[in-house]
Amino acid sequence: MSSALPAAVWRASQLGHAGIDAVSSGFPALDAELPGAGWPAGMLTELISRESGIGELRLLVPLLRQLTRERRFVVLLAPPLQPYAPALASHGIQLDYLLVVQAPSAADRLWAVEQTLESAAFGALLAWLPQERTRPEHLRRMQSAAQPAGGPVFLFRPLAAQFDASPAPLRLLLLPRPEQRLSVQILKRRGPVMADPILVDLPQPVSTIRPRASTLATAPEPHPMRTIHARHDAPHEGTLN
Repeated sequence: MSSALPAAVWRASQLGHAGIDAVSSGFPALDAELPGAGWPAGMLTELISRESGIGELRLLVPLLRQLTRERRFVVLLAPPLQPYAPALASHGIQLDYLLVVQAPSAADRLWAVEQTLESAAFGALLAWLPQERTRPEHLRRMQSAAQPAGGPVFLFRPLAAQFDASPAPLRLLLLPRPEQRLSVQILKRRGPVMADPILVDLPQPVSTIRPRASTLATAPEPHPMRTIHARHDAPHEGTLN
């Protein structure tokens, strides 16, 4: 058989770049190991960690900054902790294009995912699903909904999920490290197995200059992020259009 294969054919020994639309993660060492050289659009990416607040959102800061500056909406679906608007703004993220969606049940969250991904203004989705009520068919439904999307789709999952089978083409294990760093272990990708984790320096606020005391009282507060409460029996809620 000829060794010359079409560009669209993926070899398991090589990273699969063909046909993958991706947005740079902002970390060159990580991009070099991701299929498409960035966060892939049109597919589900799982970010697995022991707990929330280890820097998982800061890993996505370069992406969120780029998308919101392009006036594309980033949706945070059912985050376990309320995102702190001033901290996000200090990283250069435009809060007008961040939308928090709260959904009480797994069914409501899946419905909100599908509604979000159908929006023409969609930039990226960051979603949290309750591990104890997340079934394989839920993940398959999310992966199917992500395929026509024009941006990255992230699902945050707890540490125990690393041992579960998943239809997500890209799965990353995140572990905190000293000195504002994060260890990124690629558990699954379209490419060869990667044994060693990637160590990334988490982004620092764009402005680290402390304002003078005379300006503290008059410094404007960033606009709060919008919050939508989504229910699948209320189709007028939870959309961006």
